[in-house]
Amino acid sequence: MDNPQPAADPVSTDLSFEDALKRLEDIVRTLERGEAPLDQSIELYQEGDRLKRHCEARLKAAQARIEQIAFGSDGNPQGVTPLNAG
Repeated sequence: MDNPQPAADPVSTDLSFEDALKRLEDIVRTLERGEAPLDQSIELYQEGDRLKRHCEARLKAAQARIEQIAFGSDGNPQGVTPLNAG
């Protein structure tokens, strides 16, 4: 390859989980249909990979927040405990 492609733009950190998932589903449908030419398929696959990682990071952050909810002796949420980043 004589002309290396510039690094693709990363997924915007402002992109919601729902919007990223919708775009990822659109990409999967396009690739499954096999309608995109090879170069476009490769670009779509790369975008899909970035979106997948973005969604995984969003889910991991949400899970960490949920795990920090503190419950009282009555079983009801009473607040949150500090997230242990270490």
